[in-house]
Amino acid sequence: MEVQAVTRFARMSASKGRSLARALRGLPVNEALKVTELQPQKAAALVAKTLKTALADAQNTAHLAVDALRVKEVRIDEGPRLKRYWPRARGSASPILKRLCHVKVVLTDGND
Repeated sequence: MEVQAVTRFARMSASKGRSLARALRGLPVNEALKVTELQPQKAAALVAKTLKTALADAQNTAHLAVDALRVKEVRIDEGPRLKRYWPRARGSASPILKRLCHVKVVLTDGND
């Protein structure tokens, strides 16, 4: 059985978290949480929050054993961009794109 959790519109660029997402695929949930605690990046905090949400959903809603759960998929996709402008010389402006992302975590117990 699979359980998923999604954090949407997180205030971070998607490219900054994809290396962490690749490192977590296939790990048991306990090891994945340890990896995210040791990482200093902002992406680690966002993925850990989403991972804990999926874990709680697996325990409380799907009634799955925590020890048997593995991380099947961690995806960090691009979200919309906030468009802002930076004033420049002689009345012009330069665009600033503040990027957002969506974090998706899928846990599985291996019994599909």
